[in-house]
Amino acid sequence: MAFKAFTHTHIYEKQSTSKEKDKSSIQCVERYDQNVYLGTKDATVLHLILPSGTDGDQSKIRECRVRKLGSSHPVAHLRVVPLFNHLLILWDRSVAAFNMFSLEPVPALKKIQHVNLFEVCNSLLAAQAECVEMVTSSSRRKAIRIHVVGVDRWDVVKEVPLLQDPVALAVDGGCVCVGTSDRYLLCDLRTGGSDELFPHNHSRQRVIVTSMGRGEFLLNGPESLGVFVMKTGICQRPPLQWPQEVLAAGVCFPYILTLQPQVLSVYSAVDQQCKQTVSLSEAKGLLCTSDGVLVFTERDIFSLRLVPPEEQIQTLVMHERFEEALLLLDAVQDQLPLDSFKELQKAITCLAGFVHFYQKDFSEARDLFITGELDPREILRLYPDLLCHSEEFQSQLDHLNKGRHIQVLCRDNRNTFHHYLAFLGDFLRAVRGTEQALKCSKEVDYALLRLYVELGDTQNLQQLVAFPNLCSLDYCVPVLEQHRRYFAIGSLYQSHGNYIDAIKTWVKIEDGLHEDPFCSDVYGHIVQTLSQLQDTDVVWKFADWTLQRNQEIAVQIFNKRPPDVQFETQDVLALMEKYPLAMLYHLEFLIYDLNSEDERHHNRLALAYVTQSLRDEEESDSRETRGKLQQLLWESRFYDFSTVYERVESTTLRLEKAILLGRTGGHSQALQVLVHQEGDLKAAEAYCCRAARGKDAVFRQTLLLTLLQIYLSSEDLGSAAVDLLNNHPRVLAAEKVIQLLPEAWSVQLVSQFLVGSLRATCHQRRMAQLQKAMAQVELTRHKMETLKTKFRLDKGQKCKVCQKDLAEPEFACNLTGELMHTSCRGFPST
Repeated sequence: MAFKAFTHTHIYEKQSTSKEKDKSSIQCVERYDQNVYLGTKDATVLHLILPSGTDGDQSKIRECRVRKLGSSHPVAHLRVVPLFNHLLILWDRSVAAFNMFSLEPVPALKKIQHVNLFEVCNSLLAAQAECVEMVTSSSRRKAIRIHVVGVDRWDVVKEVPLLQDPVALAVDGGCVCVGTSDRYLLCDLRTGGSDELFPHNHSRQRVIVTSMGRGEFLLNGPESLGVFVMKTGICQRPPLQWPQEVLAAGVCFPYILTLQPQVLSVYSAVDQQCKQTVSLSEAKGLLCTSDGVLVFTERDIFSLRLVPPEEQIQTLVMHERFEEALLLLDAVQDQLPLDSFKELQKAITCLAGFVHFYQKDFSEARDLFITGELDPREILRLYPDLLCHSEEFQSQLDHLNKGRHIQVLCRDNRNTFHHYLAFLGDFLRAVRGTEQALKCSKEVDYALLRLYVELGDTQNLQQLVAFPNLCSLDYCVPVLEQHRRYFAIGSLYQSHGNYIDAIKTWVKIEDGLHEDPFCSDVYGHIVQTLSQLQDTDVVWKFADWTLQRNQEIAVQIFNKRPPDVQFETQDVLALMEKYPLAMLYHLEFLIYDLNSEDERHHNRLALAYVTQSLRDEEESDSRETRGKLQQLLWESRFYDFSTVYERVESTTLRLEKAILLGRTGGHSQALQVLVHQEGDLKAAEAYCCRAARGKDAVFRQTLLLTLLQIYLSSEDLGSAAVDLLNNHPRVLAAEKVIQLLPEAWSVQLVSQFLVGSLRATCHQRRMAQLQKAMAQVELTRHKMETLKTKFRLDKGQKCKVCQKDLAEPEFACNLTGELMHTSCRGFPST
């Protein structure tokens, strides 16, 4: 069935004798509701009544009344004013008012003489003020007049002068579009101003001006173009290419109709394409109404009734003209219920998407499917191998979209098939988790899993199974097993809360029982999972296995747990008794990260460092572990010195032994160990500096003097004593050092130390003098400022120190301006 915007019906034929045939031909038509008025060439007006829903049976059309206006001159124009039941008739260059039912003249409204054209304006003024506006063009003056028409009077309220006589005009609200013999104009009824639009070269019969409503006009422009012009003078639509020699044009939205003697053409106002043609014979004019068009010849009237928009859209859909259907639907949106419009729009948009889909225009298809809120199962049913058959699905578009399986379409082209699979993945990812896919979330997730496995997309597969999903384990696990995706199986178990099965699956991969070429560092993933798991039973179940594999990594299970999911410390330490390295790392975590002050933890860490240092000393370099031990011994206040010293005393860890002696106040013993047992003079000097950290200079000097005495007590360490003096001239006081030096030493031997010490002493003395001088200057400045300051002593004012009244004429003032007695204790300090 071909698309039709209008149905064509012959509704009336004027009967007349052959002699009267030419004289009584129809010249104009007007319609209101079921009332049709004909104006003829012999000055006659006929009133016809059409029954509702007329189907072309002329016996049902009733001629109601006939009014003879005179003996000659044709009736040029008819307009109905339903507000007053008036029929306005232009005849013999005059406008007269008649009752629209009786066709009797309205006595109160006298004829308006010398009129070429007139048009009635249907504006809001009619409803508000019970009057309408009428525009007329004078046959004697180059002007248009605005009349206000009431029930028993009409008055001229404004006249707009023109440069040429109007040939055609149309009114829309407060704007009149006028066509003259060579141009088109826009006139503002409120201001009286006019603007020229564009010129033309048509004959008077071809000048066409039609109102489209909403402030828009349709004009017969140059080069056979129908031009759309807004009342502001701009064009918002492209021009319409229509036939030459157009007799008349009309608008029945969303269609534009052009009339030629032998054919009526119907164009879409949306896409400017010709949608329908109707053959006629000797047509003369047309009249557009809200539901169709009346076309008349000299003897006949034809009705073109607008096909309901739903039927038009269904016809376009049946012919797979989906883009046109969408354009038409948008154009008639206001004529449809909102729910009906939305459902139609979604369905047609989806069908348009399938057209692009089969044309491999995947980007456009995806956008249309999303816009049309396509049920993902509608597209999944084209991929039978990817559709989860857990529920029966009835397609809502099956009778419209003849879906073809993609496997069948791409049977001989694997590359094309992969393009269709990639499109499906893109579409499903876009709708997953949205309201569009809520009804079939299981199907969407299952299809994505199958799709990622098919395409080898490991990254997207892992992201799907590792995060919350609705993949059915019964359907998905066998698929993953078939493709050896064991790591993904574990992630799928995990996302469904089945942690034991998840970790068991990963353990089998790590133990070599399952082979999965698509994953790496499974052991690290197991540890990371256990460290975040809140189910403590699962953690304890697999903790021993992880510690056996790698103590350094496995300890993260306990060290990197969220603060609110910590284990009992004693339970963890008990587990790690068999794993000393893990124990050491966990104790470090307790002390340095959790700031534990438990003596047991500090003791165990120190002893663990001692054990590890001794083991490393035998196997490799122990400097890193000994550095950690020394830092703990120096900085911790919570370990038991005697316990640790007992463990270190008999070992080769003499530096650590010295630190422990020093922490108990035995600095001399500590230095003896470093100098005589360890034989490390640099370590002895460094010990003095480290032990004096945070103490005053006197304490540091005491330690260095003790070390000096140890050096001097040994004949072999004389050079070390000199180096010590030369390294610390600013700390060691010369007078104390000289008392310790042997008498046999010459001044030349300690000259470098003496020069440095004297320089430091002089520098300190001069700095003290400078500070004292600066303080005196600051005090003088404050005194000068105080002398310039005026003080007000009010009655009852109290001393800042003793809080008694200041009754004496003498008083003191401190630097902040507070007053006090000169005898108070605070006075000397101010």
